[in-house]
Amino acid sequence: MPDVLCLGIFVADVIARPVDSYPQRGQLILVERMETHIGGCAANTAIDLAKLGFNVGAMGKVGCDGFGDFVLNTLQRHGVDTRGVVRDPEHATSGTMVLVHSDGERSFLHYLGANAALTDADVDFNLVQQAKLLHIAGHFLMPKFDGKPAARVLQRAQAMGVTTTLDTAWDSRGNWMRLLRHCLPYIEYFVPSYEEAKMCAGRDNPRDVAQVFLDAGVKVVALKMGEQGCYLRTHDTEIRLPAYKVNTIDATGAGDAFAAGFLAGVLKGWDLELIGKFANAVGALCTTAIGTTTGVRGLEETMALVEKGMVNG
Repeated sequence: MPDVLCLGIFVADVIARPVDSYPQRGQLILVERMETHIGGCAANTAIDLAKLGFNVGAMGKVGCDGFGDFVLNTLQRHGVDTRGVVRDPEHATSGTMVLVHSDGERSFLHYLGANAALTDADVDFNLVQQAKLLHIAGHFLMPKFDGKPAARVLQRAQAMGVTTTLDTAWDSRGNWMRLLRHCLPYIEYFVPSYEEAKMCAGRDNPRDVAQVFLDAGVKVVALKMGEQGCYLRTHDTEIRLPAYKVNTIDATGAGDAFAAGFLAGVLKGWDLELIGKFANAVGALCTTAIGTTTGVRGLEETMALVEKGMVNG
C-alpha cells in the first residue's frame, strides 16, 4: 500500500552544463557535461519521496519508446510502484532539454508528448483508494487533464478519504486561474512556486497571494520561494522560513524536492513549521548535485541539515 501516489507529468531530461550562451545558427558549442536524467514533477517527487523512505506509487502516461522505457526503469530502480503509468502507442514520451547556467539557473526546451494525452479516464481509482495521499504534480502541463478533469479526480479522492495535494508548473498557454480555480476547493495542501502562484492569484506579495487560495478552499498554502526559502499560510497561521546554505550546483528539480519534503512532513504528522524546515532542507540538498533527484538524501541526513540550522540570512 503506497503512502503517496504521485499523479502527473513524467519526462526524460537531457541536461547540459554549463550553458551561458547559445550557438549561432549552424554553429556548435561544447559543454563540460551532458547527461540523461528522469524528470517531470510527478517523477521527481516520487523518487525523492522514495529516497526519503516512503512507499510511493506513480501515475501518468509515457510513450512506447526508449525514453518511456528509461522513465519506467528509473522509477522502478528507486522502488516506485509504476502500475499506474499507462503506455501510449500514439504519443512519444515527454522530453526536456535542460540548459544549466554556471550559476545553477536553468532554461528549458520542452515537448509535452504523452503527458498531453493524459485524461482523468486514465486514473486507476483502485490504486488511488489504497494511498494515504494523492499528489497531482505538473498542473498546467497536461492540457487534457488540467482544470475540471483534475478537479474531478481530487474530489473523488477526497470522498475516498485520501489527502489531496497539488503542485503547478509554468503555464505557457496563459490559462492560470481559469483552470486552477476548479481544483482549489478540493486541495488540502497547495505547494506552488511563488512565481506561478502570483500569476494565478493576480497578487504581488506572499500574504495576499496565499489568501486568494485560502479563500477558494485550500487548507494550507506553501509557497516555494527559492533562495528566499518558503512562505506557509493557513487561515490562522503565517510562517516565513529562510533557505539553507548549501553549495548549489544545479537547481533543477529543487521545487519538486521541496514538495516531496513537505509531503513527507505531512505523512509524519509534524507541525507546520517543522514541515517547512524539512521541505526547505530537501530542496536545498537537491541543488548540490546535477540532475533532478541526485542530490536528495535520506530522512536522517536531511534532518541533520534541519538540526544544524545553517540558513541564508
